[in-house]
Amino acid sequence: MIHKYELNGLYIVLDVNSGGVHIVDKLTYDLLDYAVPPFATECPQEILDKLGGTYDIDELKECYEEIAELYEEKILFSPDEYEKFAKFTTASPVKSMCLHISHDCNLRCQYCFASTGDFGTGRKLMPLEIGKKAIDFLLENSGNRKNLELDFFGGEPLMNFGVVKEIVAYGREREKEYGKTFRFTITTNGTMLNDDSIDFINREMSNVVLSIDGRKEVNDRMRPTAGGKGTYDVILPKFKKLVDGRSKDKDWYVRGTFTKYNLDFSEDVFSLYEAGFDQISVEPVVCDAKYPYALTEEDLPAISAEYEKLAQRLLAQDKAGKHFNFFHFMIDLNQGPCAVKRLRGCGCGNEYVAITPDGDIYPCHQFVGMEEYKMGNLEEGTFNREMQADFAKAHIYNKPNCRECWARFYCSGGCNANNYQYMGDILKSHTLSCEFEKKRVECAIMIQAVKSLERNEAE
Repeated sequence: MIHKYELNGLYIVLDVNSGGVHIVDKLTYDLLDYAVPPFATECPQEILDKLGGTYDIDELKECYEEIAELYEEKILFSPDEYEKFAKFTTASPVKSMCLHISHDCNLRCQYCFASTGDFGTGRKLMPLEIGKKAIDFLLENSGNRKNLELDFFGGEPLMNFGVVKEIVAYGREREKEYGKTFRFTITTNGTMLNDDSIDFINREMSNVVLSIDGRKEVNDRMRPTAGGKGTYDVILPKFKKLVDGRSKDKDWYVRGTFTKYNLDFSEDVFSLYEAGFDQISVEPVVCDAKYPYALTEEDLPAISAEYEKLAQRLLAQDKAGKHFNFFHFMIDLNQGPCAVKRLRGCGCGNEYVAITPDGDIYPCHQFVGMEEYKMGNLEEGTFNREMQADFAKAHIYNKPNCRECWARFYCSGGCNANNYQYMGDILKSHTLSCEFEKKRVECAIMIQAVKSLERNEAE
C-alpha cells in the first residue's frame, strides 16, 4: 500500500508498510495512479494511452520500469510485516496509571469531558489511603516493569495538593522495596500554583501538563472560573515561573484545545510561543455535535488548511532559528516505537488504568463514569482480567476501518474512549478524529521531507 499527496509544492509518496517516504517528480506521481502490482515486464499500453498525451512515451516506459524495480526491492508497495505481531497483543503488566486525585475543579471549562471535574459522580477528593492502595496496585501488577508512570489528574489536582505530596512520598518509599522507579506527572489548570507547589512540581514531577488554550480571548471564553471570570492573566505568569524553574532533564508542555470558535488555531499556537513556551500541544475538541463549539465534518476543509498553514509557519520558524515543538507534528519516521505499540497505541485498559477517588478502576481517564467499563475496585481487591484481555486485543488489525487505512501505524487505531462514546464500539474508529489525524500526519511528513531536502542541499 502507498499513500501519495501533494503539499507545499512537493509530490510525496509514503510506502505505508515500510514507512519509507519518497519525494518524486510529477511524472512518477501521476504514473503511480496506474502503475500498481502486479507489474508487467514493460509499461502496459493502456497506461501509455492515458498518459502519453502529457508525457514522453520513452520517459513513461523508463519510469514504469523504475517503479517495478522498487516494488521488487520492497521499497514501494512493500509487504505488511506487522500483522504477525498481532498475536503478541496479549494482556500485559500494568505500567502506568492516571490517579484522579480530585473529582472537583475550580474552573468551568465549556468543553470539559469530565463534566467540569466530577465525571458525573459528584465532587470529591481522593483520600490518602486510596492513593496508597493505588501505588500498591501499580507495584504489585507491574510484573518485571522497572519504570512506572503515575499521572496526578482531575478535576484540578492542586485542590488536593497535600495528598499529592503524601502519595509521592509513599511511592518513593515503596519503589525502593520493589526495585522500581516512579515517574510522576501532573496536569494542572495553574490557577492554584504558588511558590510551594511550583517548587514541589519542579522537584518531583518528571512531566507537567499546563492547560491553556492560547490567546487570551480564546482561553477566557472557554476556560472561566466557577464565578465566570477569565483565567489567562492569572495563569500565564504562574506557568512562566514554573517553566523557567524547571531543569533541562524534566519535561513539560502547554496544552490547549481548539473548537469551532477558533478555527484559526495556528494563531493560538504562535500566541503560546510568543508568550514564552516552546513545548506546545493544541488539540481539536472531541464532543457531541449538538454543542455550538463542536467540530463537525463541515469544518474539515478549514481545519486542514489551518494545519497546512501551521506547518509552513513552523518551517519558516526553523529557518529563522526559532524552533519549537508542536506535538502533533512530532512523528517517528524510523520504524519506532516497537511493533506492538504501533498496533495498539496507548495501552488503555491493558498497560494503563485510571483510579477514581472511590478506588474504582477504569481503562483510562476518559472512561471514568461509564459503569459498563468499570474494571474493578481497590478496596474490594477486584480487577477484571477478561476486560484487560479485550483491550489488549483492541489493535489495528481488529479495527475494520484501520486495516486498510494508510495512517494506521501513526495513530494505532485512535482513542478507544472516543470510539466507544461516539461510535458505540472501541473497535470502530471515530471518523472525524481519523480525518484530523491523517492531515496532521501528512503535514508532519512534509515538514521532515523539507528538512531532509535542505540538509542534502547543504552537504
